[in-house]
Amino acid sequence: MGQIKVTKAPIEGLYIIEPAVHGDSRGYFMETYNLNDMHEAGLDMVFVQDNQSMSTKGVLRGLHFQKQYPQGKLVRVIRGAVFDVAVDLRLDRDTYGQWFGVELSAENKKQFYISEGFAHGFLVLSDTAEFCYKVTDFYHPGDEGGLAWNDPAIGIEWPGLSGVYNGNASGEGYSLSDGTPLILSDKDQKWLGLKDTFHF
Repeated sequence: MGQIKVTKAPIEGLYIIEPAVHGDSRGYFMETYNLNDMHEAGLDMVFVQDNQSMSTKGVLRGLHFQKQYPQGKLVRVIRGAVFDVAVDLRLDRDTYGQWFGVELSAENKKQFYISEGFAHGFLVLSDTAEFCYKVTDFYHPGDEGGLAWNDPAIGIEWPGLSGVYNGNASGEGYSLSDGTPLILSDKDQKWLGLKDTFHF
């Protein structure tokens, strides 16, 4: 019997993955990845690298992709909670420019698979979050591209985040509902919108 449930998201190439969690008074056990279950769901990707990051509340990382060496990503959260987002950059798809988001947390144990051809990013909702992900290609310095997290042409609805769009991705004046300011890297404040960015 499969230990991992795979559900297609509304945009082709995105999948919600939910492991069976076996718990008792001692704690719990779950399979976070199972090759057979993934193949049964039609996912035959091969992962070459595992990454992990820690971020504090209000940090928004993204939206990132690699241009010539695109990565599929299987992402999950092992501490805290994030809102995870993918934007379709495949120009030949009807869903080009559309986004899909899902909350990932240590509590719900959901995972999100993002195929090649998407920009990806997340917003930290908890005090801290530890984020783990598998990728289908290695990181290639100099190949990274990005998309403005707040491009009105895409209209991502980041939960609890409010502010006034000032024509760029700086994040100035944005904060979560509890007053936590939005935190972006210098790089992520400079990405351009959909009409001016790379597409697959």
